[in-house]
Amino acid sequence: MDIFEKTEELGKMIQETEEMKRMTAADVAQQTSEEAQALLREFNLARMNLARDMQEGKIEKAEAIKKNTQLFEDMVTSNEIIKEYVESKKAFDAVIGKINGILNFYITGQDPNCTHDCSTCGGCH
Repeated sequence: MDIFEKTEELGKMIQETEEMKRMTAADVAQQTSEEAQALLREFNLARMNLARDMQEGKIEKAEAIKKNTQLFEDMVTSNEIIKEYVESKKAFDAVIGKINGILNFYITGQDPNCTHDCSTCGGCH
C-alpha cells in the first residue's frame, strides 16, 4: 500500500467519525432552515456594511472586529440550528487539528504540544 492509498484510507476513516457525521447533519439542517439562512444573510450583510464603514474611515478596525464578533455571537445564540453547526464544526476541527499534529510529529519529529518546558510533561527529549 502506498502513501496515496493510505491517505485515501485516512480520508474514509475521517468521514466515519462521529464528529464528521454530526457536522454534516448540522450543515444539512442549517442549509435547509429558512430561519437559519435568513439569519446568515443578515449577518453577512452586516459584515459587508462593517467592512465598508471601516474602508470609508467611519469606524476603526478594532471596533469593527468587536461589532462583528457580537453580531456573530448574537446570531449563534438566537438559533439552535446555527449553534449546533458552529459547535459541531469546532469539534470536527479539533479532530482534524489532532490528526495534523500527529502527522506533523511523524514528519518533523516535533510534538506540536511541546512547550520546551519539560516541567509541563513527562518529557520527550
